[in-house]
Amino acid sequence: MLRPNSPRRARRIIAIVAGLAAASVALSGCLYSIIPESKPSSSSSLAPDTDGIAEDLLPFYEQTLSWTDCGAFECTMLTAPLDWSDPSAGQIELSVIRQRAESGSAIGSLLTNPGGPGAGGVSLIRDSVDFAVGSALQQQFDVIGFDPRGVGESTAVTCFDDAAMDSYLFDIPTDPRGSDGWTAQRQQWNQQFSDACEANSDGILPFITTENAARDMDLMRAVLGDKQLNYLGYSYGTFLGATYAQLYPERVGRLVLDGAIDPAVSGVDVSTIQAIGFESALRAYMADCLTQSDCPFSGTVDEGMADLGTMLASVERSPLPAADGRLLGADSLLTGIIAALYAQESWPYLSAALTDVLQGNPEIAFQLADFYYNREGGTYLDNSTEAFRAYNCMDYPLETSDEAKAASDARIAAEAPTVAPYWSGPDPCESWPHPPTGTRGAISAEGAAPIVVIGTTNDPATPYEWAVSLADQLSSGVLITRVGEGHTGYNKGNACVDAAVEAYLLQGTVPEDGLRCE
Repeated sequence: MLRPNSPRRARRIIAIVAGLAAASVALSGCLYSIIPESKPSSSSSLAPDTDGIAEDLLPFYEQTLSWTDCGAFECTMLTAPLDWSDPSAGQIELSVIRQRAESGSAIGSLLTNPGGPGAGGVSLIRDSVDFAVGSALQQQFDVIGFDPRGVGESTAVTCFDDAAMDSYLFDIPTDPRGSDGWTAQRQQWNQQFSDACEANSDGILPFITTENAARDMDLMRAVLGDKQLNYLGYSYGTFLGATYAQLYPERVGRLVLDGAIDPAVSGVDVSTIQAIGFESALRAYMADCLTQSDCPFSGTVDEGMADLGTMLASVERSPLPAADGRLLGADSLLTGIIAALYAQESWPYLSAALTDVLQGNPEIAFQLADFYYNREGGTYLDNSTEAFRAYNCMDYPLETSDEAKAASDARIAAEAPTVAPYWSGPDPCESWPHPPTGTRGAISAEGAAPIVVIGTTNDPATPYEWAVSLADQLSSGVLITRVGEGHTGYNKGNACVDAAVEAYLLQGTVPEDGLRCE
């Protein structure tokens, strides 16, 4: 099961295509929008909102935040219960960043989450606030980014060092794909990864769940002094936001869930639908590529897809060596392809990567795979891969039905034939040291204020059908459809989507349910 990726990663790829940085140059510093030279001066925070809070939670809800300057922003650490069901069982720290409303008078806080699970919200705001939220929202809201529990600068899941992570993600099993030996080696690697996470994460793994993260978000709302939560969540952040609404419907202010995950879909179905979604996005890429003079393919879309399948099979048989010693096999090439499908603007870069692979050069393909894993120069810039695994293994019940797995494989083979041979494998959560506590089911959030859900028609990571389903499940769901390619819809250049989202968050104007933005 692949992660719905964070907008920040997608933007890093887009920036390369736009020529904002050379592919061989480190990406920090030059990819993100220039931060204004000055911001409104800080003012004292509002008193925490403790209405209706249980006595054993008051020490957390009554805490006063100590903000410090961090560049053009303000940063703080928030203390939360390790176990919300037993607040006396220990504490964790949550990293929070704030950009004050540029108008100088905020109408409230706007919490944001970039997705994952495992993407860091602090780095999103610090490095790319203009990509996270539009200028109109920055004018009126204190924009809040945070690293959820287990992520980034918060109390974090820790597993492998860089070298061990490279081996885990990029090594190629010695036995043929699908053989007993191949399966056993994959299972062994998964076990080693899980054991390292358990050994190095200081006992936090059982508590890295979306429900706990949603409760953390209510704590943030309260200590920021807001009576209700205003929130903009992307990708996995839609599941986090919907979970919040289910737990605290009376505290829902204005929620926008962009690139929705369907909370009722099982883990095996998530994998199935994502495979089909990426195949669809790949066909859209191929159709566009064939109109370009530098396309490495020719003929019809079906012929181009067949040639791409042949390319994947070729590197599966004979992996291509990179300058750093890694070998590009089919798994890493598919990861690079998927990374480039998150945004249509990155398609030219995918064409360049595939052209080079045909010539025996894997370097650009590895750069795309590295973007996916947030790896740069042999170093992993965050713990997003570890946190992604931790959340999914606790949130999704294990699929034990051989029939369900067989049906999934058959559907992927029929509807996603290009990616199908390289999609399935041993479930890494089978070796996770703690049993999952999450359940899958519809979320209605009865009594919540209107919740806006955005779906993009050919979103490869969170397929459009999930947005339709979530909007239908929510008792107050309102669906906006963005017709187009790529992952998520707001702040992507579609004036119709942007206007509807901003009118809702700023004025409370509820969009027409079913609004379709071409």
